Amino acid sequence: MSARGLIVGAARSGSGKTSVAVGLMRALQRRGLVVAGAKSGPDYIDPGFHAAATGRPGVNLDSWAMDPPLLETLLARQVNGADILIAESAMGLFDGVRGDDGRTGSAADLARRFGLPVLLVLDVSGQSQTAAAIAHGFTSFDPAVHIGGVVLNQVASERHETQARAAIEERSIPVVGAIRRNPDMAMPERHLGLVQAREHQALEAFIERLADVMEQSIDLEAVIACAGPIAASDIGAPALPPPGQRIAIADDAAFSFVYPHLARQWHSAGAEFVPFSPLADQTPDLSCDVCWLPGGYPELHAGKLAAAAGFKRGLAAFARNRPVHGECGGYMVLGAALEDAEGVMHEMAGLLGHVTSFAKRKINLGYRRAHLIADSPVAKAGTELRGHEFHYSRVIETGNDEPLAELFDAAGNALGASGGRRGLVTGAFFHAIAGN
Repeated sequence: MSARGLIVGAARSGSGKTSVAVGLMRALQRRGLVVAGAKSGPDYIDPGFHAAATGRPGVNLDSWAMDPPLLETLLARQVNGADILIAESAMGLFDGVRGDDGRTGSAADLARRFGLPVLLVLDVSGQSQTAAAIAHGFTSFDPAVHIGGVVLNQVASERHETQARAAIEERSIPVVGAIRRNPDMAMPERHLGLVQAREHQALEAFIERLADVMEQSIDLEAVIACAGPIAASDIGAPALPPPGQRIAIADDAAFSFVYPHLARQWHSAGAEFVPFSPLADQTPDLSCDVCWLPGGYPELHAGKLAAAAGFKRGLAAFARNRPVHGECGGYMVLGAALEDAEGVMHEMAGLLGHVTSFAKRKINLGYRRAHLIADSPVAKAGTELRGHEFHYSRVIETGNDEPLAELFDAAGNALGASGGRRGLVTGAFFHAIAGN
């Protein structure tokens, strides 16, 4: 039997989508189903929770950054061998950008393209019958996006549930569950979103509790019935070629933001990851042909990274005759210094000349097109990439390095030069998702 799937969507961020999606994944797995997870948009944290809940790798499905053949390839591979796909929406269901090619990045794009019904999570705190107006708006807003059912979240009492449920069901919209207010379902957060799954204390017990709540609060048979058939073919569309055959990759609490689809495609292409921990003062393996410093939270570990003399010496030795690339947090560590939240300046690797600050922070968030000016491990000069930026740290001293890329926002507005390059070392705040 081919896999079926649905999208867990909501009106906004903070409605409880992740808790519901992760809890449903484990609850359905308990029923003997093979469950696959997916996340719409560029979020690199939630797929880790999906993987922990299902025992299968997570994936991002980003309709703005990924062209249709790549989306179809990734979806087909994600549901291969699975019974049901639970895809979690980013932000609100219809939230995205107005692209000139019709690609918005919203979860609604995925619903339209692949015919995936939506399980709508409505936070009904502070309202009752008004929830029906919101649910009705979702069902009528776009005829190509089918709302298969509603889950009421943050329900205060039996009377509260009865009022909201009745008003919604009078509009012939099925309510498949109601979840009472429960502080134990809250997922810990920090400045870039949720705390990573790998850092969550007692993660397995937490997921089990979420599954218990879903079993008690939601009609799982109705959820399964809500899911629609998935028609997607593995046509082998690539995202980005691997940066090398053997990739020395920083991997610890400070460096962990690697998109699952890139890791899987690079492995499939024959590339090998050789992990090392800068926080443990480890160095990149000199037998590798490229070093990759992913994004993460170096601003939370600046003192320890500054003290990792062996790591910095080893990275400099590697960079003498092999390429080194840093993305976002990795780019910060390649610079001369990093100022932490308390205003203390810490010496970084110094392979590029910029200085970044988390004390003088300013959010920088959005989809980006990057036109590479020079060769780098990400891609060759002249390549256009699609990706995004999401960081609070900012450059307070630019240094004298040559830029790596010219950046544009999703609407095509020029944002100027970005990143830096010196010798074989390159880096930028830009997270690459796919080639354009």
